[in-house]
Amino acid sequence: MKKAELLKRANEVRKGILTGVHAAKAGHPGGSLSAAEVFTYLYFEEMNVDPKNPKDPDRDRFVLSKGHTAPGLYAALAERGYFPKEDLLTLRKIGSHLQGHPCISHTPGIDMSSGSLGQGISAAVGMALAAKIQNKSYRTYTLLGDGEIQEGQVWEAAMFAGHKKLDNLTVIVDNNGLQIDGPVAEVCSPYPIDEKFKAFGFHVILVEDGNDFDQLHAAFEEAKKTKGQPSVIVMKTVKGKGISFMENQVSWHGSAPNDEQYEQAMKELEEVEEALCQK
Repeated sequence: MKKAELLKRANEVRKGILTGVHAAKAGHPGGSLSAAEVFTYLYFEEMNVDPKNPKDPDRDRFVLSKGHTAPGLYAALAERGYFPKEDLLTLRKIGSHLQGHPCISHTPGIDMSSGSLGQGISAAVGMALAAKIQNKSYRTYTLLGDGEIQEGQVWEAAMFAGHKKLDNLTVIVDNNGLQIDGPVAEVCSPYPIDEKFKAFGFHVILVEDGNDFDQLHAAFEEAKKTKGQPSVIVMKTVKGKGISFMENQVSWHGSAPNDEQYEQAMKELEEVEEALCQK
C-alpha cells in the first residue's frame, strides 16, 4: 500500500478512536492515538490476515499487550473490515462485543484477550513457540506500553523468547514517555529500554519517530530479516498524536472528550484528511 493511503487510513483510525471513546464517555485515547500508525501499518501492510477468515490457522497473530488501548485496535480492525465501523459507537456498552479490553471470544480479529498489563507478551511468546513446534510460517507481533514494561512478567517472557531464539516474534514498545501517573522516567524508569532487551537476547531496532510510516517500514523489514533471535522495535511516539490539545498531555491517558472537545478533535482530523486528498 502506498504511503499516502496509509496516512489516510491512520487518520480514519484516529477518527474511530475518538468516536468510540466519546460515545462511551470513557476509555484510553492517549496511548491509542500514539499507536495509530503502527496499528495501521500492521493491519494494512505488515501482517498476513484476512477479515473474511479471521481464524485462519496460518494467519499472523497480534496481541495487544497494553490492552487498555483497545479503542485503537478496534478502530484499525473496523477500518480493515472485520466488523462495521458503526460498532465503534457501542464501545464499553452492555451487550457490545467491543469492551474496554480486547476479548478473544467476542470480537473478530482479536487473537488474545488482554488488559492485565505485562501478560500479553507471554501469550505472544507462546504463539511464536507454537509456530516453531508445528513448523508453521506465521509471525507473531505484540504491542507493549513503556509504562507496561515496568511489569516483571514482561522480562520473564523476554528471557524465554531470547532463550528459545524466537525469530518469528516481533515485540513493539510504544515509547510515548507517559503513563497514567506521569512521565515513565519519573514513575519508575525503564531506561535504557534497548539495552535491557539486548541483554535478554533480542535484536533491537530503534525508531526515532514511530508515527512515521517510512521509519516503521524499515524497522519491520529489518525484523523480518533477523534470524536466530527475536526482535524488538522500540519506537518513540507522541501520546495523543494528531489532536493538538491531547498531544503529550498525561491527562488524556484515560479521559474521554466532551462534546465540544470531540467536535474540535474531529475538525482537526477532517482538516488533515482534506490536506491528504490534495496531495
